[in-house]
Amino acid sequence: MTTVSEQAPQYAKIALHNLATDFPQHLDHLCLDAGDNPSPRELHPAFHSSFDWHSCVHMHWLLVRLVSDWPDAVDAEQIRAALDENLTPSALGVEAAYLRGAPSFERPYGWAWAMLLAAAVANSSDPAAKRWVDAIEPLADAVEELTVDWLRQSALPVRHGVHSNTAFALSLMIDAGRALGRDELVAACRAKALAWFRDDRDYPLRWEPSGEDFLSPALSEADLMRRVLSSEEYPGWLDAFLPGLTRGDTPLEPVAVRYPTDGRQGHLQGLNLTRAWQLSELSTALPAGDPRQPVLRAAAERHLDTALPGVVSGDFVHDHWLATFAYLALGGPLV
Repeated sequence: MTTVSEQAPQYAKIALHNLATDFPQHLDHLCLDAGDNPSPRELHPAFHSSFDWHSCVHMHWLLVRLVSDWPDAVDAEQIRAALDENLTPSALGVEAAYLRGAPSFERPYGWAWAMLLAAAVANSSDPAAKRWVDAIEPLADAVEELTVDWLRQSALPVRHGVHSNTAFALSLMIDAGRALGRDELVAACRAKALAWFRDDRDYPLRWEPSGEDFLSPALSEADLMRRVLSSEEYPGWLDAFLPGLTRGDTPLEPVAVRYPTDGRQGHLQGLNLTRAWQLSELSTALPAGDPRQPVLRAAAERHLDTALPGVVSGDFVHDHWLATFAYLALGGPLV
């Protein structure tokens, strides 16, 4: 079976290439007048590469994880140099100010990855991470304040299988918040998770996926709820939410990707990876002997076997993000 350590050199190479690639760039910026036409690097001195802001953030996260957990498998000095170039107090201060000035920018997906990056830096065993801890604190502060305010004012979750998915972002926020000791953030995310999803029943998983998903709304919700329900309550909740898991009538087969280098259809390649990751995580949340465990594990393996060969295509629009989810699908730690 393929392991993270085996893939670490390749994934580090991809991430470093992404950080060094400024264009093409999918810039999401609200222009206020004819003169408001800055370059991506001017707007985002830390996260201006890797095709888009959120992918740049989680490529930084991936490099922090790799240099922390597998320093002997990667070019640690090259990774540290790349991170030193971007994770500076001045650059991250600009990023924090931008988020505060544009409070819907990258909400919630990019926010969640920014908080995970802060957690990865804070908990890194690599001695170089000490240089980045204080620098990233203002960004984490901004994300926490924006997230708590957003959740306070939000009436309903977003259930699509793309970046706006609420359950996925809350999962990342909870893990990052717990790792960082940000209790207010965790409490706000947990309260909304329970309010929005606790009473969900009979989810029609057979309706998934839609044509541009890279997340399963059902599995993202189930993965969130394992974080906020007790170990005694969770198995019953999952049975009510996805009652077909052990009856064989809930499809858990990998998705065929006919046009992987299309920017949107290529999301389905990521869907196979995120499903593999989440299915594996769900299996560990169930008690030993639960009949759903082997079903979930077998489905995770099928998705992983299908997805891994396509993680590296040589096409930047395709390769700028998948390595992060491949790392997680292979069992790499989130925090």
